[in-house]
Parts: sequence; C-alpha cells; structure tokens
Amino acid sequence: MPILDGRRAAAITSAAERLRDGGLVAFPTETVYGLGARADRDTSTAAVFAVKGRPDDHPLIVHVADPAAVTEFAEEPGPVARALMARFWPGPLTLILRRRPGRGEAAAGGQDTIGLRLPSHPVALALLQEAARLGVPGVAAPSANRFGRVSPTSARHVLGEFGEGLLIVDGGDCEVGIESAIVDCSGATPTLLRPGALDRREIEAVIGRPLAAPGADSPRASGTLASHYAPSARLLLLDTASLTAMLAQPAPPGVAVYSRVVPPAGCGLRHRPMPADAGAAAHELFAALREFDAGGATLVWVEQPPPGPEWDGVRDRLTRAAAA
Repeated sequence: MPILDGRRAAAITSAAERLRDGGLVAFPTETVYGLGARADRDTSTAAVFAVKGRPDDHPLIVHVADPAAVTEFAEEPGPVARALMARFWPGPLTLILRRRPGRGEAAAGGQDTIGLRLPSHPVALALLQEAARLGVPGVAAPSANRFGRVSPTSARHVLGEFGEGLLIVDGGDCEVGIESAIVDCSGATPTLLRPGALDRREIEAVIGRPLAAPGADSPRASGTLASHYAPSARLLLLDTASLTAMLAQPAPPGVAVYSRVVPPAGCGLRHRPMPADAGAAAHELFAALREFDAGGATLVWVEQPPPGPEWDGVRDRLTRAAAA
C-alpha cells in the first residue's frame, strides 16, 4: 500500500474514508505519528491494540477535530480543563476527563475516564475534520509502532515498523518529537500523569496552582508504564561524571553514545551530540535512537539530561527506555 502525500486533498479523503469504514490509518501529529481508528466503535479500536501488540487495558488517546467534539466522549469539562483547552489546544496536551457512559470504552482501556487531544499538525487537523464530516467523531491513536518500542517521527519510521500493509499519510517529520503531556482533570486535583515538551510551569500558570504527582488512584494513561519507548539496543542512562569515566576506558563492541560530553578523539565510538536545548533534544530523540538501531548498535550510553522542568519530557522517555 503506498504512502499517501498528506498535502493532497485526495490523500486526506482516502484516509478519512478508511477511518469511516473501520480501518486503520497512520498519520502525523506535531508530537509523533499515530496509528488511528475511529474511537466510537470498539471493534475498530480493538484492531489498534492487536496490530501494536498492546494490552487492551492500556488506554489510548482520542484525537478530536475541535473542542466541541470532546463531549462526544466525555462529560462536560470543568473549569480547569476548559482553561487548558483554551490556552493549549490545538497542541501537545492531552486531558483526562470523565468518560461518557457507553462511549469509547475500548479506547479508554475499560476505565471511566478518557484521554482527549486536539493536535496542531495541519495534516492531522485536515484528516480529523474530514473524518468528522464523514461521521467519525474522534480517532483513537497511540504512537504508530510496536508496543513498548521507540515512537515514530516520520512516515519512513512507520513503514519500517509495519511494512506496506498499512495506509500511511505522510506529513513530514514531526516538529515536537515526543508524545503529549497528559494532565488528569477528572478529579478535584489536576495531576501531571506524563510530562511532554510542554513545560509544566506553563500549565501551572494557567490553572493557578501546582500540578500534583500521580498517585495509586490516578487513572491509567498512555505511555506511563515503567518500561516504554525502548530501542532494540540496550540503553544505559548515565550521569555526566560516570559517562566521562566510562569514555576514558576501552569500550565493548557495539557501543554508541548520545551525550553533551564529547568522547576523546580517536576512541572509535559512534557519537551523536545531544542538543543543549530541551526542545531540540525532544525533536530528535526518537529519530536518534532509531538511527542507532539502524547502525547496528547493541548498547547506547546516554548522558542524563540537565536538571530543570523543561527537560522533564526527554528525561521521562529516556528513563522508561532504559528500564526495558
């Protein structure tokens, strides 16, 4: 099946019709590429879990074409959720809301809450809007990769993951590069379930109070398992001092390095510099990990990101990748 050019209206129409008919479509968002199915039919959503090899109790995020579509799947948002929607939608923020009974149960992993997002990528918006016109109120779309593996940030990554049997809409490389931040607004206390490229301080400025940390009673959310986002190579996350000491010794075969620290000249290690800017690092992170796999690395030494909330999203992805 060919990759469709998302800049072409005919491609958007074909993909929207596939969604309407219950099929799967991979499409770009500003964060990563998603593997989508219509979220209002549990039988369609079940195919996403099956193709990814994802446990069916690990919830998906439903992407909508406009804020009004939220109530197709969720109860009326409260003031905190409405304020966040007004400030950050379209954009890389997912909100967890109370689910409407009888709607999106499979996408929600059986929970009474559901995650919703309005992406900003123009191809995603065009697809969601055309699908809505055809009667699809929302598209459940986790990252378009095998469960637990590195998320895709280009159409070629998706093709390498699933082959030619999947309809893929190409919208270029993703701008953000890591998944959305997830804020639980289903209870009394707004809680950050997953950091993203969106700085938590920006979110807190809108709601006027600190975000709580997840607790035992927090809803399950996409991409929050201890082990996730993992390359085929083993990833070792090291503080700067430890990495510097290891770089001074002979390295075992198959090692690649992703760091701000520069390895000694002539050491023979494959090195990719980690950007000093958190946004730039997020943008290239998954592509860098896929590049190491493609180059045959069996072990990747990664320098811990600097402290600071602007690095929380990158740090979260690397910590979970290292736990695999």
